[in-house]
Amino acid sequence: MSEVRIAAEPRTEFGKGAARRTRRAGKVPAVLYGHGTDPTHISLPGHELMMALKTPNALLAIEGLDGGKQLALPKDVQRDPIKGFLEHVDLLIVKRGEKVVVDLPVHVVGDVIAGGVVTQQVVEVQVEVDATRIPESVELDVTGLAIDTQVLAKDLKLPSGTTLAADEDILVVQITDASASAGETPEETEAAAGEGEGPATNVVASESE
Repeated sequence: MSEVRIAAEPRTEFGKGAARRTRRAGKVPAVLYGHGTDPTHISLPGHELMMALKTPNALLAIEGLDGGKQLALPKDVQRDPIKGFLEHVDLLIVKRGEKVVVDLPVHVVGDVIAGGVVTQQVVEVQVEVDATRIPESVELDVTGLAIDTQVLAKDLKLPSGTTLAADEDILVVQITDASASAGETPEETEAAAGEGEGPATNVVASESE
């Protein structure tokens, strides 16, 4: 993952009023911390930061600091619950070669056998990786997987240089029979959807011609 260069400005005013003034100026209040340093209060350009954070675990090269450029990862991103704009960001300082634990999105690709339903139980998996070499996602190919197949975290093919930090027995994806799912009552379907460790996404493979 390449660095995203972004210019910081020192922030000397604090409190809700100061934060609102910062956001009205098109900037986002942020705190930079880590590696035993005192927290540094800064503001970052809102549009550039928003675009950078579209990439999971974006590696930011924060410039304009007294001590020179710092590499950082977003650790806590606060957004307005209605409008979605950035309200505040916590940034963790990282160093080249340092290992960090992050959550990577799990992207399911491919088609299971006809009549199968793909139920994704977790959408992210926790891994340990070099702070400056974080992949964007983990790809899980379900092509040809049979009904009743379960894919656990330990079965994922992680990108090079990445190791699993989550419980290896977490259920990521399971393949079920579409006809069995269709026979459930609405109440049973709703109850089943509420189980598991995360949001479930269903994809039904079409019948072959």
